Amino acid sequence: MPIVVNLDVMMAKRKISSGELAEKIGISPANLSILKTGKAKAIRFSTMEAICKSLDCQPGDILEYKPDQD
Repeated sequence: MPIVVNLDVMMAKRKISSGELAEKIGISPANLSILKTGKAKAIRFSTMEAICKSLDCQPGDILEYKPDQD
């Protein structure tokens, strides 16, 4: 998939654990894991807003577009 999720990179930069972030943004650790691994099919804007607020970042710091190399 051409959308790359860099959530784990931002979490490492901010020194925050998955459990802590999940609690701050109000989702389960399992759902946060799905987001981190790029297996999610969609993300709510309210969830993205909560992530950005908690990590003090922009959506573009978390999501990146890399076209497929065909």
